[in-house]
Amino acid sequence: MKKFNIRKVLDGLTAVSSSSSSAQPGNRENDLIQETLQSEHFQLCKTVRHGFPYQPSSMAFDPVQKILAIGTQNGALRLFGRPGVECYCQHDSGAAVIQLQFLINEGALVSALADDSIHLWNLRQKRPAILHSLKFNRERITFCHLPFQSKWLYVGTERGNIHIVNVECFTLSGYVIMWNKAIELSSKSHPGPVVHISDNPMDEGKLIIGFESGTVVLWDLKSKKADYRYTYDEAIHSVDWHHEGKQFLCSHSDGTLTIWNVKSPAKPAQIITPHGKQPKDGKKPEPCKPILKVEYKTTRAGDPFMILSGGLSYDTVGRRPCLTVMHGKSTAVLEMDYPIVDFLTLCETPYPNDFQEPYAVVVLLEKDLVVIDLAQNGYPIFENPYPLSIHESPVTCCEYFADCPVDLIPALYSAGSRQKRQGYSKKEWPISGGNWGLGTQSYPEIIITGHADGSIKFWDASAITLQVLYKLKTAKVFEKARNKDDKPNTDIVDEDPFAIQILSWCPESRILCVAGVSAHVIIYRFSKQEVTTEVLQLLEVRLQYELNDMESPDGDQTPATPTPGASSNSQPSAPQSHPSTSSSSSDGIRDNVPCLKVRSTPLKQSAGYQVELVIQLVWVSGEPPQQITSLGVNSSYGLVVFGNSNGLAIVDYIQKTVLLNLGTIELYGSNDPYQRQPRSPRKTRQPSGGLCDINEGSTTSEDRCKSPTAGSASACNSEDHKLPKFKEKVKTKSRMFSKMVVNDLAKMSRKLSLPTELKPDLDKRERRHRGLVKKQCNSVEEQTETPERGVFHRMFSAPLFSESEG
Repeated sequence: MKKFNIRKVLDGLTAVSSSSSSAQPGNRENDLIQETLQSEHFQLCKTVRHGFPYQPSSMAFDPVQKILAIGTQNGALRLFGRPGVECYCQHDSGAAVIQLQFLINEGALVSALADDSIHLWNLRQKRPAILHSLKFNRERITFCHLPFQSKWLYVGTERGNIHIVNVECFTLSGYVIMWNKAIELSSKSHPGPVVHISDNPMDEGKLIIGFESGTVVLWDLKSKKADYRYTYDEAIHSVDWHHEGKQFLCSHSDGTLTIWNVKSPAKPAQIITPHGKQPKDGKKPEPCKPILKVEYKTTRAGDPFMILSGGLSYDTVGRRPCLTVMHGKSTAVLEMDYPIVDFLTLCETPYPNDFQEPYAVVVLLEKDLVVIDLAQNGYPIFENPYPLSIHESPVTCCEYFADCPVDLIPALYSAGSRQKRQGYSKKEWPISGGNWGLGTQSYPEIIITGHADGSIKFWDASAITLQVLYKLKTAKVFEKARNKDDKPNTDIVDEDPFAIQILSWCPESRILCVAGVSAHVIIYRFSKQEVTTEVLQLLEVRLQYELNDMESPDGDQTPATPTPGASSNSQPSAPQSHPSTSSSSSDGIRDNVPCLKVRSTPLKQSAGYQVELVIQLVWVSGEPPQQITSLGVNSSYGLVVFGNSNGLAIVDYIQKTVLLNLGTIELYGSNDPYQRQPRSPRKTRQPSGGLCDINEGSTTSEDRCKSPTAGSASACNSEDHKLPKFKEKVKTKSRMFSKMVVNDLAKMSRKLSLPTELKPDLDKRERRHRGLVKKQCNSVEEQTETPERGVFHRMFSAPLFSESEG
């Protein structure tokens, strides 16, 4: 029989591949596949943006069209209408949007940027675009005002001047209100930048101008002079008119509100400190934080509304940002989750000289948009229909699924609609402008997002905008912290122990598999019925390799071989019905302890995804488990596989057993260039690759546990003397093993290629060959199996004698 040399075969394959790669392109024209698809057949473009606007800076609302506009610090512009109506625009300069003004009911918008430019947007076309732009070179823009149904735009600057722009042609009119003419001639100090401009609701020719220093001027546009000047000791942040035009309200930096009568400029008619403590001796109340903005809205049936942001007492350290609603004698303080950027009061009428009848307040926060219902007691918020809650908790993973089963989205929506949402207003979303566009996709699309708080959201992405279908909270599986000191500490992550790391989902079977940062895996099964699970099924896995030094009865030690965790033996590990108790050695080393504690109380699970099995990786000899880096589920066989830097495990989630537990050392061969050495949780060891000759020398267990650099000089010399012999033995046995593999492959190929009448004879020869090899192996084992060398020779008995039959 002709012998094959495996090295020559590999060298031949290498030569063929190298020669084929170095061939000329012209010689391979016939081998190339003619592609019919060209690059121009594809168009990769951004279709839509989902989520909350990044770093919002300003806001405006059209009360007739009911369209909301939000500007950001990077020059972006987002338009929102009814649920499903959204639009994204971008200023070319990328400068921050400092103010927005709608041309009410005209389909146009004015934006003022931080680079001292103003732009006019046309919103009546399919894709909004800028019609006109105007740049201020010598002065910085601080405030803009566009009266209702007016063509004049008032632009205030940092120098205290006011320029008037014709909106129709977007050019300067030449009319300028200089700061030195607005204030008293006897005053030599500069009043500061313009912080507010508005016209009298009853007289468009009267303009009120607020300067930062605390001076307010009522300017007559026709006579080009100031009618009245109002002075207050504290700086001004905002001004708003009463609808009758006889009073106006100012907010100041010391947390006070001043109400002024137009014809009484000497002193304010009333001073209010909403959050200040009123002293009994009649003295001035203690100063509070600045009131950044105030709005004064009237109603026909009752007292007016005063809505303000800021103004809290300095004693309230650590208190969250608040919006204060003052109505008659009642004062409601509404706490927000994030700092307030801006707010607007939505009213029934756009006319400023009529009773406003406020019904809602839109509050723009740094990371959220909140709409408050003013018509109901307790001021509940509206349920936000926009997909702005994507980053309600930071997104830690995201998966996209296309062409899902047709019945999947209705099933998720049905389950999500049953989830109780309490505390929301019963009215419809007040921002209801715009018309729906047609979706570009005709097949179902679903996006799943995992979040830092352990929640999972299913989104319908079939249309232009996202729609939340269902929300799942995985943190319910684990015990809650009773106090701040009892927070879960996984020693893997500093915070967010329930954060979702990897998702694996089968849309057909609706099996969901989730891996968290605390080395846990949860398998969910979809159900339409509500159930109460008394005890959650728990399976603990030791996915970490360690080297154990096992002593023989004679006192000699067997070689240190890598052994996986307890779950990797041949017997399947049974699932636990309750969390395992913490086990530790006498010296306090944690072992067989999971990072999180699964709840032991009954869990009520509503219709939707329900817990099937919880898998946790446990501590091994004082070392925490590594985070899971890969995850997969096969619902056809009921299997889930996961792995990390220590190895991988396959679990049957139907039988609740571990089928396979492999360490990294078993996944990589000795010749793998990417081989990783196993990490012992007990001690640092010298890498041996699993091959060692115990009979070479009479080293004790203490000598084998020493560092390679430790020990006497004689020991080092003996090791250097043994190393060449050890290498030669390994090479010899490897060559023998290669020959055996090649011979077996040749025999198999020969058997397949022989005629049918010759195969029985070949079968007899192979049976005779196997019997001879078995007999020789048994005889050799009986002669050479000593306590020192028995393990080594049993491992290589077949390769040693396979050459005799060559």
